[in-house]
Amino acid sequence: MSLNNLKHENNLAEFEFSVDKETFDKAVDKVFKKKVGSISVPGFRKGKAPRSIIEKMYGKGVFYEDAVNEVLPDAYDKAVEGCELVFVSQPEFDIVTLDDNGVVFKAKVYTKPEMKIEGYKGIKAEREDTAVTDDEVNEEIERKRTQASRLIDVTDRAVENGDTVSIDFDGSVDGVPFEGGKAEKYDLVIGSGSFIPGFEEQIIGKNIGDEFDVNVTFPEDYHAKELAGKAAVFKIKLHSIKVSEKPDVDDEFAKDNGFDTLDEYKADVKAKIEDRKTKSADAGVEEQIIDTLISKLEGEIPEVMFANETENFVRDYDNRLRMQGLDLSTYFKYTGLDLDSLRKQLRPQAERQVKTRLALEKIAELENITVSDEEIEKEYEDMAKAYSMEVEKIKEIVDAKGVGADLKVKKAIDLVKGAAEVSAKAEAPAKKPAAKKTAAKKKAETAEAAEGEEKAPAKKPAANKTTTKKKAETAE
Repeated sequence: MSLNNLKHENNLAEFEFSVDKETFDKAVDKVFKKKVGSISVPGFRKGKAPRSIIEKMYGKGVFYEDAVNEVLPDAYDKAVEGCELVFVSQPEFDIVTLDDNGVVFKAKVYTKPEMKIEGYKGIKAEREDTAVTDDEVNEEIERKRTQASRLIDVTDRAVENGDTVSIDFDGSVDGVPFEGGKAEKYDLVIGSGSFIPGFEEQIIGKNIGDEFDVNVTFPEDYHAKELAGKAAVFKIKLHSIKVSEKPDVDDEFAKDNGFDTLDEYKADVKAKIEDRKTKSADAGVEEQIIDTLISKLEGEIPEVMFANETENFVRDYDNRLRMQGLDLSTYFKYTGLDLDSLRKQLRPQAERQVKTRLALEKIAELENITVSDEEIEKEYEDMAKAYSMEVEKIKEIVDAKGVGADLKVKKAIDLVKGAAEVSAKAEAPAKKPAAKKTAAKKKAETAEAAEGEEKAPAKKPAANKTTTKKKAETAE
């Protein structure tokens, strides 16, 4: 349909639409009947004053604002019904005229940009090697051994590096105890770097039952500022020493992991590593292809599309936190971030998501990609299984048009990947063996790594989630 006085420039559409006098009068009367019970007019019982008297007392337009809100949504929907423009923002409204003839509105709304893309076939990409080595299998089994290890009491020697000790500790600065500086029968792995630098080393060589002092200095950048840079004394009592004992790698170990023989177990470990590496390699190829697609995309994208997608990412992030029993306010409290800094962190991914979608939608258009009713129905069924919901419930949340649009995008990326020129990634030149580090350097790097881990920003939400999946997850 045509929109009155349509002006469409730089992805911004401006147009007028109207509500006739009869429709608006009905809305005014509806508002009057809803509000009259709360209006007091001298000479009338509350709620019994005629509309004409109220309008005379408070002005003819006393009910107009609410009446406008009453008619606006439906009038706008009818005005844009059948419009070929695709809107990507919420509209802004102004009233052009409001008189005895009804209401004329003016709407401003951003539209989906017309994009260009060429050279999306034959994109070059490199794929990581997915071969699995014996060393990788052994490393995975060693991790399983560590997880299955048990602690054995040691009574015939002093503490060594790697032992787990049970201690009482009571810390003070200048003889004054501080918050969090005391605990009883605390399990500490010596060499783990869990405590202040220099603390664990002073326990090495001590025996069960020993009581002794540990002298340390808090780092200058310690998170509790009142303790930063200060010398502290911890009174220690050593209760027990335990050593970690790992199971032997044999058929019995394989049986503990659900296999009859060690060979079967190793074959399963190898298959799982190979599957993991294959998925990672596939994802790496797709990332390279999308990077190239984005670089080939041409067109002016409205800022509102990036802003809206950023807000979607924030909501997704909040939902994931809630699934873990947290929320954004708690997350901000512990990380020192705020909503604006989170938006800034998520913005690059949001931009990438918007550009990727626009590129693939354009490719789907250029390639005349279509989706059948059967494909849409199957997608509904797959989504229902994925989210443990009834198919009809999914259909209530996501309309067929949205499902079809997402399927076209999937077909577009499959087309581009199928036409890509993918080669094996060249091996990086072997690095020269590093010179041996001194014990002091090792300690410094360990402390630096631990500090960096504390300050690392939260992991970013995954991108490239389809519209239909977002709606289903929100409902779930």
